[in-house]
This record gives sequence, C-alpha cells and structure tokens, in this order.
Amino acid sequence: MNKWIFGVLSLLLFSCRQQENESVKSVSTLSYFDINGYFSKEAERLQKINPTIGKEVLAKGKTEQKSLKIADWKTELASFSGADINKASWQGEFTIEQDGNKTIYATNNLKIPIKLVEISKAGEKITGIRIFKSSSNSLYTATDTLTYYPDSLYLVKSQQKIKLLNEREYRIIGKFK
Repeated sequence: MNKWIFGVLSLLLFSCRQQENESVKSVSTLSYFDINGYFSKEAERLQKINPTIGKEVLAKGKTEQKSLKIADWKTELASFSGADINKASWQGEFTIEQDGNKTIYATNNLKIPIKLVEISKAGEKITGIRIFKSSSNSLYTATDTLTYYPDSLYLVKSQQKIKLLNEREYRIIGKFK
C-alpha cells in the first residue's frame, strides 16, 4: 500500500515538474515580441484598476456609444492577444526592422494572416501596438487593423467582403477616461 501511494505521489510530482519545464521552455524560445503575454498582463492590470471606458461600436452603418466598466478584460483584448506571431510554424517568416523607437515585424507569406506588427516604445515602456491582419481566398477577403495605446485608446477595425454580398465594416473604439 505504501509503495502504491509513493508511486502515485512520484508520478504527480514528475508530471508537475514536466509541465513547469515546458512552460519555461516555451517562454525562452520566443522569436518575436510576446503579444499574447503582453496582453495577458495588460488584461490582469486593467482588471485590477477597473477603468471607465468610453466605448463606441460601429456595425451595419450604425454607431452606438456608452460609458462603462469592462467586466472581463481578457475577453475585451482577445483580438489583440490572438494576434500572436510566435507560432512554431511561423518561425523565420517575419522580418524584424528597427526604426527609431519602433520595432516592426512583417511577413509577405500569404498563408500567415498577421502581416505586420508594430511596437512603439519610450525607453522600455510600450507606448503603442499596431497589428495588421489580412486573409483572402476566392470567396472571401478580410482586413483587420488593431491599435492599442496603453491607458489611452484601443481600436479594432475590420472590413469583410464576401463574393456576391455587400462589404461589411465594423469598428470598436475604447477610450480610457
């Protein structure tokens, strides 16, 4: 009985240690800016300070504006964190260019929907992030522009065109108050 308990405990400890090692490994092998990690931290920070947001949504040609508190910042910033360019299959696909206080990651690979990521900094502090996404096939074209200025503004703009249908555009602007 004691050997059985010892075996189960050993197995549990080994599996926990292995998961810990895998997460450390994935963090240390990032080739590009950690968009997912940055926006996870931003979501946690914003959840704690709970700012009031002036939010404007444009959909189907109509605009709606509200002043509100965001209940779930992780969901609110999901479009940004979902634009992670550190997928294993994308390694080496992005060029990295420094232009003053900006770092620009760009690709021409048609199979990668994220075409450009621009990170602006003042010293070590991030002052802005812009992400351009584009995908198309014979029936569908979609273009997204995501812009984030910490504690100031975030913008998600999307245009979609499906063959034989009218073009659709939507925009979400959140202004920190």
